[in-house]
Amino acid sequence: MASAHAFSSLSKVSPVFSLKKGYWNSCMKPCCMVSTIICNYQTPKRPDFVVAKTTKVREFRLFKSVELDQYVTSDDEEEMGEGFFEAIEELERMTREPSDILEEMNDRLSARELQLVLVYFSQEGRDSWCALEVFEWLRKENRVDKETMELMVSIMCSWVKKLIEGEQDVGDVVDLLVDMDCVGLKPSFSMIEKVISLYWDMGKKEGAVSFVKEVLRRGIAYSGDDGEGQKGGPTGYLTWKMMVDGNYRNAVKLVIHLRESGLKPEIYAYLIAMTAVVKELNEFSKALRKLKGYSRSGMVTELDAENVELVEKYQSDLLADGVCLSSWVIQEGSPALYGVVHERLLAMYICAGRGLDAERQLWEMKLVGKEADGDLYDIVLAICASQKEASAVARLLTRIEVASSMRKKKSLSWLLRGYIKGGHYGEAAETLIKMLDLGLSPDYLDRVAVMQGLRKRIQQWGNVESYLKLCKRLSDVNLIGPSLVYLYIKKYKLWIMKLL
Repeated sequence: MASAHAFSSLSKVSPVFSLKKGYWNSCMKPCCMVSTIICNYQTPKRPDFVVAKTTKVREFRLFKSVELDQYVTSDDEEEMGEGFFEAIEELERMTREPSDILEEMNDRLSARELQLVLVYFSQEGRDSWCALEVFEWLRKENRVDKETMELMVSIMCSWVKKLIEGEQDVGDVVDLLVDMDCVGLKPSFSMIEKVISLYWDMGKKEGAVSFVKEVLRRGIAYSGDDGEGQKGGPTGYLTWKMMVDGNYRNAVKLVIHLRESGLKPEIYAYLIAMTAVVKELNEFSKALRKLKGYSRSGMVTELDAENVELVEKYQSDLLADGVCLSSWVIQEGSPALYGVVHERLLAMYICAGRGLDAERQLWEMKLVGKEADGDLYDIVLAICASQKEASAVARLLTRIEVASSMRKKKSLSWLLRGYIKGGHYGEAAETLIKMLDLGLSPDYLDRVAVMQGLRKRIQQWGNVESYLKLCKRLSDVNLIGPSLVYLYIKKYKLWIMKLL
């Protein structure tokens, strides 16, 4: 007997629809009104259907309109009784409801024969509507086992693929999904996601966008779980696909465009789009750092005022999109999502280097009961230090007063590096001394960076107090050896030297 896997790869199943005039035109059920055009193309005319007898199974397999070679084994041939061929003949005539025909022959058809009926009517040149009717009857009779479900899902996927390959209108694809739902076909995965993937993998990305728009316009129900971490429905899934390809900006634009067009993306699509904003800001920041590195090495010239303005505008536009998306989540979502929203906003402001805005999001997260990780506090502390936001730094430092020594050293090291990055070496020296007073040993590279920065400042402005104070404090704890400090006063041609 053929296994379920033999039915799962129906490469020859084709969805050419051939509804015949007569009984079906007047008796179709409203919920299963399958489009009469699944594909615009037809194969050459085939010979009229001839009823095969059980003694002529081989002849039955030779008909070009029925390609069962890859599905039927010798064991199956023995199972195909007279009832199977009579059922095919009656269903082909279309003079009665398929359910009535199958009800009459229920006792004469095995589970395998019913599967073969599905395969027969799903093939090119046959009446695909009948396959849906047969499956609906099987479901109502509780005769759909795992194999039959896999078979019908495979058939449906093949039909969808043919529609997409044939450049059919997305409305026809959505119609097919509606009919699938009407007959009770419930695969273990989302068919909407499957269709989006088919469009995307075939390179028909505009088709994927059009399909999602049509699904939203019709309000097609989505069977996926909208829990956190899921892709969140058609819009969310397509946005996620764009993100995987690195199209972060387009992913954001898609969600905003759908919302502003009067359609209603899922709540989690907004959160996924906010993640895309974070990723785009992160990539943008990396590109800027590389550009600055090239500029310092002389490989490229520095950005002029006009380009700097364009850079700032691009970053500001991204942040504005993120804020817009967050407002939609808060308007339409539950309070349980507020912490996630502020977390995404925090990540945006960190990537953009907006210290005060990032600090505000830390407190917002705390207010809604979602405490940020300690490392995030340290990163925001460093950003605020680099921008010399004294008030924000003081507020953020309050949390380390009761922290462990290891936690204090980590936070103060971030603070120190923030001051170094911003060129605030006086504050960096004070932070180093504070760490020494607390019995914490600053890292060697941090000490060297501060000393070098203070030396440059002496050369520029002649202020030696901070440098001497730091040298003395480091010497007290044996972190540096004896130092010779010298100063040349050009006006008097005078050298002043002191041994520490």
